[in-house]
Amino acid sequence: MIRARLPVVARVLAAAWVATVIGGAAPALAQNQVWNHNIFGPPRAVTAGIEAIAEFYKKESNGQLEIRIAYGAALGPERQAPESIKSGGYEGAQMCAGYYPNKFPLLSVMELPFLAPPRTAERAKVDHAVLNHPLIVKEMAERWNIKYLGPTFLPPYEFMGNKRIASVADMKGVKMRISGLNAKALQAFGAVPTMVTAPEAYTALERGTIDSFGFPYAYTFGAYKLYEVSKYVTEGMAMSGFMCFQGVSLDAWNKLPDALKAKLPQAQELATAALLKAYKEADEKWIPVFKEKLEVTEFPPAERAKLAEGANEIWEAWVKEQEAAGRPGREILNFVKSEVAKHQ
Repeated sequence: MIRARLPVVARVLAAAWVATVIGGAAPALAQNQVWNHNIFGPPRAVTAGIEAIAEFYKKESNGQLEIRIAYGAALGPERQAPESIKSGGYEGAQMCAGYYPNKFPLLSVMELPFLAPPRTAERAKVDHAVLNHPLIVKEMAERWNIKYLGPTFLPPYEFMGNKRIASVADMKGVKMRISGLNAKALQAFGAVPTMVTAPEAYTALERGTIDSFGFPYAYTFGAYKLYEVSKYVTEGMAMSGFMCFQGVSLDAWNKLPDALKAKLPQAQELATAALLKAYKEADEKWIPVFKEKLEVTEFPPAERAKLAEGANEIWEAWVKEQEAAGRPGREILNFVKSEVAKHQ
């Protein structure tokens, strides 16, 4: 009887093998995996990328890999994300280098003022190249056991708040929220940079802790409703701001089968497209609202050029600081310059 059944079993196994080869069946995980992923703030345009990646991997793994997104920093404060991933508190998070001084020192190159391309699609390409640079990969892995999972490139920064800013002279004495390295360009004209996190923005403006808040334009101002507690918004400053990305624990990543790991470039490409689409839709929604409710102050190109004049000096100071600490700052800065030239 056993001998009689063998041909049937063989045919079934053969059919399954053919179906796998032809149909490209999803790679099997040893067991279902859930990655808890911490996001600060609400669902908004900037979360479209990780949402696309989560959907992609759920489909490609036949539901065996779930990236469970926790909005509002529900898993812990955004400033502690690198430590939380390294300690195993959760598997992944949205992170911005500017929130963690000296924790991603080489990656902070992308927060140097007026270095990144002003157009968002070009910025996406440069960010991706930098995040895949071997030295950046090493920095993430060795310091924090983190791998670059997906893009979180940001549109250029503008300022919204309760001080009218239409020239560099208008910045004198104004408490402006911008990341540390970009802040140096504003300080030269008397601005008072003050760092608070995105979820603190509304209260900071409402209470006067911040006079003018720098954010990616335009989706962030709408997502955090800053127009409700503001009188003015700039157009034309187009400053670079945070260098952000979606990261995942290397321990979690290494548990995936090679076939799923190989799909990461495809997932990142989908995320990039999702982000660009979300930003465009957000502009179409929010910019008319801002123009209706606020005074839009044009920041002329000549005034922007004054801000950018001292950028090279700030870049060189950054290189000197990195090199003094034994890090290849010059190599990374030159790499970024070459990528900007390539894509701009």
